[in-house]
Amino acid sequence: MQKIRNVAIIAHVDHGKTTLVDKMLLAGHLFRENQNAGELILDNNDLERERGITILSKNVSITYKDYKINIIDTPGHADFGGEVERVLNMADGCLLLVDAFEGPMPQTRFVLQKAIQMGLKPVVVVNKVDKPNCRPDEVNEMVFDLMCNLDASEDQLDFPTLYGSAKQNWMSTSWEHPTDNITPLLDAIIKYIPEPKVLEGDPQLLITSLDYSSYVGRIAVGRVHRGTLREGMDVGLCKKDGSVVRQRIKELHTFEGMARKRVESVSSGDICAMVGLEGFEIGDTISLYDNPEPLPRIAIDEPTMSMTFTINDSPFFGKDGKYVTTRHIADRLTRELDKNLALRVERTEREDAWRVFGRGVLHLSILIETMRREGYELQVGQPQVIIKEIDGVKCEPIEVLSINVPEEYSSKVIDMVTRRRGEMVSMQTQNDRILIDFNIPSRGIIGLRSNVLTGSAGEAIMSHRFLEYQPWKGDIERRTNGSLIAMEAGTAYAYALDKLQDRGRFFIFPQEEVYAGQIVGENAKEGDIVVNVTKSKKLTNTRASGSDEKARIIPPVVFSLEEALEYIKEDEYVEVTPNHIRLRKIILDDLERKRANRNN
Repeated sequence: MQKIRNVAIIAHVDHGKTTLVDKMLLAGHLFRENQNAGELILDNNDLERERGITILSKNVSITYKDYKINIIDTPGHADFGGEVERVLNMADGCLLLVDAFEGPMPQTRFVLQKAIQMGLKPVVVVNKVDKPNCRPDEVNEMVFDLMCNLDASEDQLDFPTLYGSAKQNWMSTSWEHPTDNITPLLDAIIKYIPEPKVLEGDPQLLITSLDYSSYVGRIAVGRVHRGTLREGMDVGLCKKDGSVVRQRIKELHTFEGMARKRVESVSSGDICAMVGLEGFEIGDTISLYDNPEPLPRIAIDEPTMSMTFTINDSPFFGKDGKYVTTRHIADRLTRELDKNLALRVERTEREDAWRVFGRGVLHLSILIETMRREGYELQVGQPQVIIKEIDGVKCEPIEVLSINVPEEYSSKVIDMVTRRRGEMVSMQTQNDRILIDFNIPSRGIIGLRSNVLTGSAGEAIMSHRFLEYQPWKGDIERRTNGSLIAMEAGTAYAYALDKLQDRGRFFIFPQEEVYAGQIVGENAKEGDIVVNVTKSKKLTNTRASGSDEKARIIPPVVFSLEEALEYIKEDEYVEVTPNHIRLRKIILDDLERKRANRNN
């Protein structure tokens, strides 16, 4: 029996967990140090590298002193809670990684709470102790307090702590005595994290993750709960509705480094990938067909936000994308449901529109961004929170919002959040910065980030996580400024933009193609205005030194996808194509819009 340790790594966004896993891979001699200096081995899809966050959990393993350590990298954002919950099922213990200056953050708390409820044994790693003004001992105390608040058991509270810097590649039991390698951490994993219990009997495996290969199709990934699975074995797939389907395992693979190794059998406690199963979902159990014993399914937090997805029907449809029809988008959303557990999709009354439910704007915008990079064109409506009736009372989702700002901007930030029905819960001073916690409706967070960043000169750090449903808090003031709408299709000219600059700020560059009904800017006042940005300068025969003034154009506002989604109003769409993000009115024709408004 191979000696195995299954470890999940938990940390807030940007506390260095993916860097730490990379260094552990190097310590296991699986990669040469000079592989690609500065490139992360684990965050390997483009979106993860650009944003510097982990979106999809990944499995890797290293061998150290005859032990096989399976490492599971988990996302840090609460929006990817679906990812976190299913991968923690595979682990027996966890590494809790905390920044030596910031201490435990709200999203660390979110994942740690799940791990403690599952009874995982934590090993605490205080990372980035090479930072100036860090406070490792104080942070260690904060972690202990956090675990007490989360009702950790005596055994979980008796956790070992290591200090170090993943970037500098060292770990030690004392932050004042740096070492020159990361082995103290690997020794601690072997010493403190329990080995998986070996259960004899009929085989059982819970499918907790999916992989896809264009060569063999869908691959099921999970941890063997009990017994032994062999290649070529006939098994039963226990599905959600209680039915059991006979299947055969064609190939079995275990993880070695970043790659997989084909094996003949896997036993209780190891994590494996299975090829040859069909029609399975995450949460299904593999057991004997004659004696099926399904394991409890994975419980996933409910979605809190929804958006309308529809096909692109603007005058520019099909210019950029390869996939533009209803069938293409429906197939793509169905495929996403297979692996994205926290997502739900419903058809609407209209044939070409869907309501997509997710955990937050970030969760849904990552899906939209992935689709546009694959060549899809679609339109997305304003994010809406999901309202529930609990005991006859209208309730909405409330989130815990933490904002870390320099002292001089704190009053401005508190004012912004309280206007959106936020209630201040606590306030702590850390050196010259202040950490403020609020309870705020999810509706209030939509569009808040850009305001807070503007108000704090880009210094604020914001994070939030879902708390609970509470009674409806009343109306929230959203964007009051109207939109500038293009009057007709054509090319936007610098001359026209220059003349219209006193009306508001623009979102388009000169020489950009526009269509009637497209939102080209923000009005400085309330109410929408239709403007003609395609008007060119009429040439005359008169030439005089004073008649030609230069066009001085203020640079336009360029939205990221999340900012665009948070910016739009109810009667507007974001048009997303592989090369463009445009804002538009749902009803493009001006007269029809006026008629519709009159009827409302």
